[in-house]
Amino acid sequence: MLSLPVPPLPERRLDACAAALAALGLVVLATARPAQAQWTNRYPKVEGYAHHIYLEGYELPTLTSGPMDPAPGPKGERVAFAARGWIWILDRETGVARQLTTGAGIDARPAWSPDGSKIAFVRDDTRDTDVVVRTLATGEERVVTEDRNDPAIDLDPHFSPGGTHLYYASARAGDFDLWRAPPAPGGGEATRLTKATRLTEAGGLERRPVPRPGGEGVVYLKKGRPDAIKHLAFGEGKTPGKKTPLVTERIASQAALALAPDGRTLAYTWPHEDGYELRLLNVEAPGSSVRLARGQTRPLTPAFGPEGEHVWFATPTSDESTALRRVPRSGGSVQEVPVREWDWSETPGALRIRTRRNGQPAPARLNVTGASGHPAVPSDRMIRFDGKNGRVFYYSGGTLELTLPPGEATVAAVQGLATPEVTQTVRVPPGDTARVTLSLEPVRKPEGYASADHHLHLNYGGPYQLAPGDLTLDAKGEALDIATPLLANLHDRFLDQDLWDYEGASGVPTVKMGQEVRSHFLGHLSLLGTDELFWPWVWGPGYQVYDTDDRLNAQALRQARRQGGIGGYVHPVSVRDPFSEEGRGSVPVELVPDAVHGAVDFLEVACLWSDEIGTAALWHRLLSIGRPVAASAGSDVMTNFYRTMAVGATRAYVRTGGDTPDYETHLDGLEAGHGFVTNGPMLEFALGGAEPGQAVEAGEQPWSLDLRAATPVDSAKVFVNGEVAWRSGGLDAPGRRQYEGTLALPEGGWVTARAYGGDAQWPIMDSYPFAETNPVWIGQVGSTVPAAERRAARDLLRLLGVAEQRLRAGYGDAPIPKLQAHFAEARATLEAMAAN
Repeated sequence: MLSLPVPPLPERRLDACAAALAALGLVVLATARPAQAQWTNRYPKVEGYAHHIYLEGYELPTLTSGPMDPAPGPKGERVAFAARGWIWILDRETGVARQLTTGAGIDARPAWSPDGSKIAFVRDDTRDTDVVVRTLATGEERVVTEDRNDPAIDLDPHFSPGGTHLYYASARAGDFDLWRAPPAPGGGEATRLTKATRLTEAGGLERRPVPRPGGEGVVYLKKGRPDAIKHLAFGEGKTPGKKTPLVTERIASQAALALAPDGRTLAYTWPHEDGYELRLLNVEAPGSSVRLARGQTRPLTPAFGPEGEHVWFATPTSDESTALRRVPRSGGSVQEVPVREWDWSETPGALRIRTRRNGQPAPARLNVTGASGHPAVPSDRMIRFDGKNGRVFYYSGGTLELTLPPGEATVAAVQGLATPEVTQTVRVPPGDTARVTLSLEPVRKPEGYASADHHLHLNYGGPYQLAPGDLTLDAKGEALDIATPLLANLHDRFLDQDLWDYEGASGVPTVKMGQEVRSHFLGHLSLLGTDELFWPWVWGPGYQVYDTDDRLNAQALRQARRQGGIGGYVHPVSVRDPFSEEGRGSVPVELVPDAVHGAVDFLEVACLWSDEIGTAALWHRLLSIGRPVAASAGSDVMTNFYRTMAVGATRAYVRTGGDTPDYETHLDGLEAGHGFVTNGPMLEFALGGAEPGQAVEAGEQPWSLDLRAATPVDSAKVFVNGEVAWRSGGLDAPGRRQYEGTLALPEGGWVTARAYGGDAQWPIMDSYPFAETNPVWIGQVGSTVPAAERRAARDLLRLLGVAEQRLRAGYGDAPIPKLQAHFAEARATLEAMAAN
């Protein structure tokens, strides 16, 4: 562990000199800001998506160790599929799957040419995707969609029935449209792209084009509230260019489709309650459909065999891999299609990885790449993709064995946020086993603290169906003590209700269910430690049934308190400056009134899908008007996605004084503010003998700050009533740095410490390092000083004014006297503070 020298620190006072320094700090923040904290996108941006996590999670290919995206060949004796990030071809008679593609790219979604001589597929380089056509006889590959000057996501190739064209989906024009091009025209990049024809131009997302025989048109997936499967007519008939909806649903995240050789029968996967089912309908008479498979089968990526008598699909397995299935078109039992042998292009080897801490087996997060840079993956556990750093990862309990091509392999491991990344390169021999041991040495979390991720989702539209126990290995690999999966709606489907009363085994990690209440218009809430669900889960503009309900978010927050729990706002601010003219509309509509009325127990200051600095700016104003709102944290990861960050990527540390407490004790400490929030750095802060959540007397008081981090951190700061009272450089390398000084404290208010800034690198998965303590209060909890209270109240009034305008515009002429009175009372309170 690296221990850096502590620089001598002069005494710090909130006098004119310190105020000038604080003012300078504000200028620095405005002119040399760190990168936006909210994760936005890794792949080329697609227009119309505020949250690219959904596009990348729902629409881009999923990497699994088992078969995915089955594509029966034109004669039926072979089936192409994706597995381990490459394309394989299964001989149905022998059950042997032969590896077709190799290299660094992650290949998926194969499609045969009608004569069986070519296969088109999607290649993912972790920054972009392209459509590639491979000639089977020669192994030659041509990239159909490559555009180095203006990259765009390209997906879903499908040959025309005659093989003369290749249909695919592309975002090269801004949003996702359907395109048609010669499958391999040659002539270089410019020729390929100019010969492509754009078939659709509507807003939203249009994907998975499947052409009908005879040039009649194309069936495709349209996403954009509602999601739908549509038919686009071609030719010179009565309605050329007409788009006919065949089936619709508000959100159909894993929807996929296939067309039988007759061009009439459509097989498609469609949401049903908490899962998905496989259905058939007639394209020419889509009024009703027939169910083929559902329930535990959870069908994905259907495809018809060449005879049209069976529908093939992939399905998740109990160990979060996938398997091949097929079902007769006429209905009946679902049949498993086993892969009996894997025929690699080179004789593979094995790599046995041991992770140790203090000589003992240690659960860890792993990333392993082969000689080409292609990710090596296990066959018996969930595989995920870190969209911030572009790395495939998974977890080991301490020992894990992988199968991979021979040659050099690089192994990287971390355990939670406090362990610097350890890497080692080893040569894997063909047909033999290589062994590697990595020793993990954390910079140590502060003693006597328990960590918690209070905002994640078990099942939220991804391909897998997880149980709370599936979080155990993830949490241990992240050194996470407590995980709170939140039940949430996927529009009009209310997911995972059967898990509400889940009681896990004792010990670490503790898993306890919570609820996310989503009155989208008013703001998202988290309710922790409650006995009963709040109903309705959703209301307000945008929800047809409860769209004009005169219902307060504060009702849900107060119900949580009545049940002995706590409630607060999650991912509240997505911009760096919520008080700018452009940023005021980003704050949840009801947050300020609820906080002014004292209904908010905590604010999710650290979250992957919001901006920590912007959220902290709002939080500081609430503290300055005397509202003791605690800082909380949650990753908001969707754990049944392939493309998602780690559980605990942002978390709250609460001082417990000893062993991990029970859940209720932890929530008590969280509400009282006994700790800090972080996406990486670790903080211990003391002021005049008081710690976060406690109070200290006014006047001159000594302070100390202990900063530890597994990555470099740019700077450290101490705030007094929202002003920067002290600043210093941070860490140039993983390790520890201690600071101390003296502050002349005013008669009231609060003090926090922050560490932030720099490039994010493993174990961090957020946009930059950030941590901030809860406040040490001056005099008593909730105290204020007039000047800071006035400034904060005036800033909050500006936010409230915008919120009132949004409230009136959203509800229109609907009577909402309760909401209006709630806002008016908050305004009166803030105006009195501002005039004080």
